[in-house]
This record gives sequence, structure tokens and C-alpha cells, in this order.
Amino acid sequence: MQRIKSFVPFLLLLFVVIAIGIATLVEEFWGTRTAQETIYHAFWFQCLWTAVVLLGGIILFRFRHALNWASWGLHLAFVLILGGALTTSLTSQKGMLHLRIGEPMDRFLTEDGHLHPLPFTAQLNSFHIVCYPGTEAPMDYVSELSCRKERATMVQGTISMNHIMQVDGYRLYQSSYDEDSLGSWLSVNYDPYGTPLTYTGYALLTLSMIAVLFHRRSELRSLLSHPLLKRGGILGVLFLTSLNMQADSLQVVNRQQADSMGYKQVIYNDRVMPLNTLARDFTQKLYGKPSYKNLSAEQVLIGWMMYPSEWQKEPMIKMKSEELKAELGIQGNYCALEDLFNADGSYRLQGLWEKEMGTNSKLAKGIQEVDEKIGLILMLSEGTLVQALPEDGSVQRLSDIRVKAEVLYNKANFSKILFMANLTLGFLCFFVFLYRLLNKTPLGYINDRPFRALIWPITLIMLVAYALRWYIAGRIPLSNGYETMQFIALSVLIITCALYRKLPYILSFGFILSGFTLLVAYLGQMNPQITPLMPVLNSPWLSSHVSLIMFSYALFAFTAINAILALCLKNREQVELLTVISRILLYPATFCLGVGIFLGAVWANVSWGSYWSWDPKESWALVSFLLYGMVFHKHSLPITRSATAFHWYMLLCFTSILMTYFGVNYLLGGMHSYSGA
Repeated sequence: MQRIKSFVPFLLLLFVVIAIGIATLVEEFWGTRTAQETIYHAFWFQCLWTAVVLLGGIILFRFRHALNWASWGLHLAFVLILGGALTTSLTSQKGMLHLRIGEPMDRFLTEDGHLHPLPFTAQLNSFHIVCYPGTEAPMDYVSELSCRKERATMVQGTISMNHIMQVDGYRLYQSSYDEDSLGSWLSVNYDPYGTPLTYTGYALLTLSMIAVLFHRRSELRSLLSHPLLKRGGILGVLFLTSLNMQADSLQVVNRQQADSMGYKQVIYNDRVMPLNTLARDFTQKLYGKPSYKNLSAEQVLIGWMMYPSEWQKEPMIKMKSEELKAELGIQGNYCALEDLFNADGSYRLQGLWEKEMGTNSKLAKGIQEVDEKIGLILMLSEGTLVQALPEDGSVQRLSDIRVKAEVLYNKANFSKILFMANLTLGFLCFFVFLYRLLNKTPLGYINDRPFRALIWPITLIMLVAYALRWYIAGRIPLSNGYETMQFIALSVLIITCALYRKLPYILSFGFILSGFTLLVAYLGQMNPQITPLMPVLNSPWLSSHVSLIMFSYALFAFTAINAILALCLKNREQVELLTVISRILLYPATFCLGVGIFLGAVWANVSWGSYWSWDPKESWALVSFLLYGMVFHKHSLPITRSATAFHWYMLLCFTSILMTYFGVNYLLGGMHSYSGA
């Protein structure tokens, strides 16, 4: 009976997890308001959280003698966080304040549509948009305000993205603006009690997590001193498993001249860059590769500019849609520009699009994909794709070193080289492992010196590639899916270098996991362009928030691979070793995920006035955090003591990570749809 009672709060917590997952689907199909009213803000959902806290407190008291002060602090932090969230929902005030230049306003519109008085009168003095140098891409939105308080006290301030103004406990955030730039929309947030309480919980949680890692009575200490680790471990494993045509008939500039043109600076995609980057992007989008036949990207771009009548006959426009190829009578995977126009000059895709417009068919998607490529060609022919730098010096030019660095980065193609090398080395590790396993050779005596010798230069190359991208972009590369995948690969390699001496099996994990991560980025599912940051992403919170979460994902991937291997092995000692390793990795992985989530909450509060809004990405991150957190409670969940059940649970948990990273990006929407974090 006692065991059942210990299990109850975790059963309720599992219901919470399921409810959150369902809520993200409800939001996708029926809207945010429905999800909030039926689940997130519903009375039964709040009661469920309350029951988890109360019953969890009873279980904590029962096992009080087995807990150290760090564990007490950890659980108290969750109570403070949930208490702060409840306080915010009951006492906070949120709404919008619309200001026009020179017109004072002392009321704001609440979320429920009522006008609420402010303890001051706000007036907009000016509003302007700050763009990235030489472009029309917004870098920031700036409102200059004057607020008159009681006794004629005047407070002036500037509000911009990630920079708020606070007056008498009311926080004002830049939200939107009028099209004529004479008005500004500000988010209003008044939460004097909930936010401080929640932030206290965040701080206590972080300190307690650090204390748990280093406390002398922690389970982590006993795991690190496990006798199996001292024997050297075993060699690990993962279960996963251009045309050279002549272009003599094409009119092109010679290679040397084209290469020199690649260093010329232009404005493209709202950024100053060498022509080489634009040319590679143009060729990649049209042909699917950064070069065509034996021609460089610069030769392709300049050829389309100078000899369009010749190039429009060239079959270099990649067409993936089988439905579209059948409609147009296209053979093969490529078509020429002239294949898409009739003899009278009419656009063949126009009629097809009129039939498919408004549908979500494969044909409609294929039409849109090809039409985007035709749009690039038309922009090039009209002179709007390539924009030269003005001669008056109004746009700051890149230094020669920076231009050379970007051209080097483009030509090196680090992702392709590294994913091929890492996967090759990883599978070699796998075959060595299988050979030793089938021949019953002691796994601890496998000679892994070649792999140890290669892991360091590969990690160094990955580090140089990432540092180059950082230098080129002028910011930490964590703003989109391509960059976060690169960061995961780098994190995996660094973890491998740190652990392989004590855990030789990590070598194969590191090679294969980083290789597949880079392969995903290379396959073009994510945007490899280096672009200016959205204004809301131009925040110091971004790098710490995304870095910690990406690092945790890399560690969780190791536990998933461990689980697959453990479930395939029959040797009890080897399975126990993998279990110990996974339990060790769970501590930094779960703690990094937790701190990353709460740093993101602070960033959200600084940026748009709400530290938690149940966005699908943050909701699924919370689901992952809760699922992984349950496995630490062996006293209350005896089933997790079984190695087999533990590893099956690790695989289940990793599906939530996949949903958080990929599922939300491609299946659901939300504020995080701009990136992979």
C-alpha cells in the first residue's frame, strides 16, 4: 500500500504531461484561446498541479531521512515556481497600450477587452525603426516616452526590443507599431508578486542543481565511483546505420575572372557579404548543389546575368515533385527555364496554380517550390537580386580578412567533410565492436588508439568551422536550425574528448552522433544562410538559453544510444555498465535542460512581458524535463531500478526530445518557429 501511495504523485504528474501534449495539438487545430480555456487556464488543470505538489510533499516527508539539503532545496524550488505561476495568474494584469505621437493616454486595454486605468499618463514623443547598416532589415524598434506621475513628476525613457521601461511597477514592452510610424503598440505587464516569487524559485533551482552535482551524499558521487567504471568500460556503438560534365556549349566567364569577382562585396539577404556567398546560394537553390557541371557558383551566377538567352535553355532547375513533372511532361529531375513557358510566352505554372491555389496538395507544394526558383532568376534579370554597395560610404564595408574568411568558409564545406569522416569512423568502431563481440574477445582490450588519435583533430576542425561562422556573422551562431545542429555536433565532440579516456565506448557514440547531426544540417532541411538576427533575438539571453538546451539534447542522445545498445546486449555486466553511464549523464543533461528552460523564461519576460506563455516549444521542453526528472526517484518508482525498464523509459523520453526539436518546428507553430532551439 505504501508503494502505491508513493507512486500516486508521479501518476498525476504523468497526467499533467499528457494534458500538456494534448494541449499543443488542441492549439494547432483549434487555436491558442481554446487550448488556454480548456486546459492551460482551466480549473481542473490547476487542481492537478496542486494535487501533485501536496501529495509530493507527503512523499518527501516520508523519505525525509534519505534526502540531503540539496534535494530539499530542489523540491522547494519547484513549489516556489508553481506558486509564483499561480500568483501571476491570480494577481497580474496584462494588456496593450496604444500611443500616438503627442497624444497622452492613461488607460490600457486588458486581455479581456476592458480599459484599465494607469497610475500615470504616458505620451509617445517619437518612434523610429533602426535597420542593419546598408539594408532595410529591421534591427530594432524604438519608442521614446514621457510618463507623468502624481505631483507632476515626469519620467522619460526609451523602449525597444529587449529593453523595457518600468513605471510604478508597470512594465512596458515594445510590441508593434502603426504603419505610418506615428504610433506605437506597447505590451503592459503588472505582476509585482508572481514574478519575484517565480524568479526566486529559478535561482534556488539552479543553486540546488549545482549542489546536487557536488554533494558528498549524492547518488551521482556513488555512480562515479562504481566499480564497473574503474575497469575501463567497453567499446560502445550506435545501431544506425557529382556529375563531372563539360559546359563547352555554355557561354561563361573564365574561372580566374569569376573567382576574383567572388570577393566583391554586395548586399544580399539584408547583409553585406562577398558575391561568392550570393552565388553559392543562387546555384544551390536552383540546382541543389553549390556548383553546376564543372562550373563554379560565380560562373553560374555571372552566366545567368550576362548570357540569359543561353542559360535559360540549360536544364539546371531542380524539380522534386513527381506530380508537377507529370503535368508538365518533364523527364528527369531537372528542367530548363524555357520548359516552363509556352510558345506565346505564357507561364505554364500559372494555370496549374489557379487550379491548386488554396489546397495543401503535393502538386501545389511542388508549384510553389519551382516558382520560388523562377522568382530568383527574374530578380537577377531585373537587377534586384544583386545590390552593389553604394560609393558614398553610407554602408560599412567588410574588412578584407572577413571577406576571405567567408569565402574560405563557403569553399571548405565543413559540414559535408565532417559528416562523411565522422560517420565513416563511427561505423568502423561499430564493426570492431561486432567483431569482438562475436568472437567473445574481452571488450576492454580493444585497441582504439586510431580513433583516439583522430577525435582531437576532427573536434578542432569543427571548432574552427563554428568559430569562423561566429566571426562572419558577428554573433554567436544559434539563431536557426542549421546553426543549432552544428552546435550540437560540436558539443557531442567536446563531450567525447572529455570522456573517452574513462569511457572508451564514447568514441563511437561521438563520431556517429555528430556525423548524423551534421548530415541532417547538410541535407538542406535547414537554412544554411548567415542572416541578421530578428530584433527579438538580438539579446544576451539567447546564447546561454540555447547553448544549455542544445548541450542537454546532445547528452540525452547519448542516453538513447546507450538504451538501444543495452536492450540488444545479453551480458549483464555490460548492461549494468551502460545503465550506470546513462544515470551519470542524466544529471548534467536534465539540469542543463532545466536551467536552459528557465533562462528562456527570463528572456521571454524581458522581451515580451511574460515568462511563461505555454508556447508549443516551451511546453514540450517542460514535458521532456518532467519525464526525465521522474527517473531520479527510485525510492518512489521501484520500476526504474530495473535496467530493462530504465532503458525502455530512456527511449520513451527521447521521443519527447525529438518532438521538442523537430516535431514542434515542422508540425506545430508558435513563437519558436523561427529557430531549432
